Amino acid sequence: MLKNPILRGFNPDPSIIRVGEDYYIATSTFEWFPGVQIHHSRDLINWELVARPLNRKSQLDMQGVPDSGGVWAPCLSYDNGTFYLVYSNVKSFQGVWKDTPNYLVTTQDILGDWSDPIFLSSSGFDGSLFHNPDGKKYYLSMLVDHRQGKFSGGVFLQEYSASEQRLIGKLQPLFPGTELGLTEGPHLYKRNGYYYLITAEGGTEYGHAVSMARSRHLLGPYEVHPENPIMTARDNPEAPFQKTGHADLVESLDGDWYIVALTGRPLSTKGRCVLGRETVLEEVVWHNGWPQLKQGNKLVRENITIGNEVIENAPPSDVRVAFTTKSLDINFQSLRIPITEDWCTLADRPGFLRLYGQESLSSLHRQSLLARRVQHFNTEVATALDFQPKNFQQMAGLVAYYNTYHWYYLYIQGTDKGGRELQLLRCDKYEIEEMLRVPIVLPDEGNIKLKFRWQHSAIQCFYALDGADWQRCGPVLDGSILSDDYVRDETNRYRPAFTGAFVGLCCQDLSGQNHHADFAWFDYQEFTT
Repeated sequence: MLKNPILRGFNPDPSIIRVGEDYYIATSTFEWFPGVQIHHSRDLINWELVARPLNRKSQLDMQGVPDSGGVWAPCLSYDNGTFYLVYSNVKSFQGVWKDTPNYLVTTQDILGDWSDPIFLSSSGFDGSLFHNPDGKKYYLSMLVDHRQGKFSGGVFLQEYSASEQRLIGKLQPLFPGTELGLTEGPHLYKRNGYYYLITAEGGTEYGHAVSMARSRHLLGPYEVHPENPIMTARDNPEAPFQKTGHADLVESLDGDWYIVALTGRPLSTKGRCVLGRETVLEEVVWHNGWPQLKQGNKLVRENITIGNEVIENAPPSDVRVAFTTKSLDINFQSLRIPITEDWCTLADRPGFLRLYGQESLSSLHRQSLLARRVQHFNTEVATALDFQPKNFQQMAGLVAYYNTYHWYYLYIQGTDKGGRELQLLRCDKYEIEEMLRVPIVLPDEGNIKLKFRWQHSAIQCFYALDGADWQRCGPVLDGSILSDDYVRDETNRYRPAFTGAFVGLCCQDLSGQNHHADFAWFDYQEFTT
C-alpha cells in the first residue's frame, strides 16, 4: 500500500524515469546546494534519497542568487546507456525580466559524477529533453514573453545535437497552452503513434493543474484532452492534496502507467502548507487514447495499491546524526555554496561538526548554514554545541529557516564582558525582533543543548545545560510564516516563494574572524500527539 505523499517535505517539480527495474525521481532544490535531489525505488512505494548530482561550483554557481532562485524544475531522462539532466540556474525572476539559463549534464552512472554543464538556452525555464524513437533529441521549454505582462509565451521546441553538444535548427512553437494560462513544465512522450504533451498550468498555487494534449506529428497541431485538466484540486478546496500540478508520466515494468506531481498539504482550507510542496503519485489508465486518473476523478488519493505489494511505505522519521563518520548525512544541504572544509568540517575536532562563522542569515552569498527539510507536521529538532564566542558579533545555534527574510534563530552569542548568553530572533518580512527581552545568562563553559518542538504551526523553543532538564524559552512562535503561502500572501501575492521549511545548524562571525562552533549531534524526530 502506497501512502501519499511519497516524497515528504520540500520536493517539488518531480521528474520520473524507469531504467529496467529501477525508478528515479528528480526534484527541484532552488537555492539549496548540492542541486537536485534524486530518489530511487524498486516498487514505487519506498523511496530513498540516493544522489544530488550538481555538487560542484562548475556545475552550479549560485552565489548571490535571490531567494527561490537557483535550480528550477530539473528533467531527468535516459537513453542508450546515458542519463541526462536538464535544469535551470535562475539568476533573477522578479518583475517582467527572467534571467533563466538552462543547462544539460550527463552521466553513465546516476550515483557517480556528472559532467560539466552544456549551456542550452535562456529563453525560458522548465526545460526537458525528449528522445524521439527516430534517434533525434529535442529540447522543449516554456518561453518567457515579457511584453504587456503576458509572462508565458507557450511551449517551444528545438533540436539538440548530442555530437555538437548544442541546440541546432529553428526554435519551433509547439503548444500555446489552454485557457488555464501560465503554461509551463512541459514533458513529451510517444505512445501508439501519438506524441503526448503534458504541461503545468494555472500557476503553482491553489489553481494549479495538469493539462494534456496530443498530436500525430511532433510539431503539431496538438489537440487538448477532452476532459482537461486531467489532475487538479482547484475546484475541490477540501481535498487533502492541494496545488497538484507539474507532473510527469512513467510506464512500469508490468505495463501500468503512473503519474507523479507536486502537491501541498494545507493546515486548513486554502491555508498555509508548512511542509512546502511535496511529491505524490497516482495510477493512470488509458481511455480512448487519452490518459486519466484510474479512480475516475482529478484528485490524488492518500492510499494506493501498487501491484501485489502489501508493505506500506513508512519513511524514517527519527534520525540522530552523531558526526562520528567521515561524511555528512545526505539529508543536509547548504545555502548557495558548496559544503567545503574551509567552513564546514568533521576533521578539525573528531566527533564534532565544526562550522566556521561567515555572513549573516540575511546574506545571499556565504552563510555557514547546514540544514535539512522539515518533513512531518509534528517534529522535534535538537542539538548540542560547544561555542565560546568572544563578542556579540559571534553567534551559533539552531535555526528554523524559509528564506533570508523569514526565519527563527535560537542561538548563543558573546557579551561585552566576555561571557555567553542565549537569545531568540524572529525575522518576519525583513523585520528582525529579539524575542527574549532579557537574554538568558549561560555558564562560561560547557555544552548547551537547544531544541525546537514544532507542532503544526506552533514552535516552542527550549534549552538545557549539560546534564540538566529542558527549559522553555521565549513565546510560542508561528511556524506558518515559514511557508510559501505566507511569504506570498494577499498583500504580496506576486512575491515569488517556491521552497520549504528547513531546520539546521549555523554559525556567524560578523567581525570577519571566522570564529567556530562545534556541534556534538543533531536530532530530527517525529512525535505523535
